[in-house]
Amino acid sequence: MRPTGPGRGPEQRQREDEQGSMTLLVIGCMAIAVLLILGTIVVTSAQISRIRLLDVADGAALDAADALDTSAYSGGLADAVVISDRTVWDTAEGYLAAREQPADITSWRIESGTGARDGATAVVVVSGRVRLPVVGPLIESVGGSVTITVQGAA
Repeated sequence: MRPTGPGRGPEQRQREDEQGSMTLLVIGCMAIAVLLILGTIVVTSAQISRIRLLDVADGAALDAADALDTSAYSGGLADAVVISDRTVWDTAEGYLAAREQPADITSWRIESGTGARDGATAVVVVSGRVRLPVVGPLIESVGGSVTITVQGAA
């Protein structure tokens, strides 16, 4: 039986004051957990898109490094096969045109910085607009986009 009235001790009154609901704490913890999970999904998707763009840039650079500059037909070869900026750019554009874009990449293109670094190394810079899950529609609704730029060399 519970004592009531003035005969209640301070210990009993303190326990009654501490009664409450855990609902607010549980809702707050669940909200934090959901935000962490969604944040992880978005960051992972961005990283996967970056890796896909890097794969394309590396493939285009390798293809461009293997391409023979047209001046080699008229001038012959020296000690090494020389590549030019124009050859790297044209070969990289052809490589991108021949590949199918992944579903999460809405567009991609060759950027400035693409060319022959020292006449022997092909450098290809590729940028792509990426659609991220969860936040992608929100970003697009305010007129923004997520662009990832990567560089491949061969």
